[in-house]
Amino acid sequence: MSTLRELKGRIGSVASSEKITGAMKMISSAKMHKAELALKRLLPFRTQIESIIGNILSADAEFSSPLIESREVNRVGIVVFGSDDGLCGAYNVNIYKQLLARLAEYKALYGSGVKVTVYPIGKKMAKAVSRLSDGTVSVEFNTGVDSKTTGDGVRIFTERLQASFIDGSVDCVDVLYMNFKSVSRQVPKAEQLLPVVAQTFATNGVTVQSRPYIFEPDAATIFTSVLPMFIMSVMQEVFTENRASEQAARVMAMQSANDNAKKLLEQLRLEYNKLRQQSITTELLDILGGQVR
Repeated sequence: MSTLRELKGRIGSVASSEKITGAMKMISSAKMHKAELALKRLLPFRTQIESIIGNILSADAEFSSPLIESREVNRVGIVVFGSDDGLCGAYNVNIYKQLLARLAEYKALYGSGVKVTVYPIGKKMAKAVSRLSDGTVSVEFNTGVDSKTTGDGVRIFTERLQASFIDGSVDCVDVLYMNFKSVSRQVPKAEQLLPVVAQTFATNGVTVQSRPYIFEPDAATIFTSVLPMFIMSVMQEVFTENRASEQAARVMAMQSANDNAKKLLEQLRLEYNKLRQQSITTELLDILGGQVR
């Protein structure tokens, strides 16, 4: 049976934990809102790029790019986004499960001999996928790229993926990440980054307009220049969504931990009060017993 001193110590420890989880929830919430604002700031650039591509697609002009060339798939690259830090619940576990399912899909779609290169983003995901390496699956770690990477880091990483696709190191590149819906809802999402196909434009809301345009320079040159920007905007959005989803998952995890701490604190205080009352009653009975004697 616990003593009053032990219970008091446990109450103090749980109360401290409640304060810590509450503070961490507030910090994660602020970071999540910051990522949401970053997503909104990306929207004008993304919209403009999509508008240009939509106009080119609607024009009666020929254009080509090595980034849209489809070929027989023997080697697949998949970029898997996770977190660098813990305390975010089952966030990384859920993405890892989706990765395993995706690897099974590749074998069913392209044959059991297909080679897959996994590019993990985030320390936790890198640790999880490190044990996947075998005869058909290899893991390529990206020094200097993590879940918090922004700006030039994203650009350099995206250009590296494009170079790998163009030189034939991989025949297609997919991205797997958590799509941010709300604080309480993030869903795994996998989409093809390279080669860029018509479905990619449709998925990302590119509208084809039936209006005449005069392109200067020609449509092919504009398309070749704008397409890498489109891929960059997609990758920037994925990095930002991953950060928002990670912080949202951490907010929910800290909320759950905070609620559990409150419940435990109530139980400990109730037990402490009962034990204290029992101790007082015992002392009073001893005093009364002494007076009677």
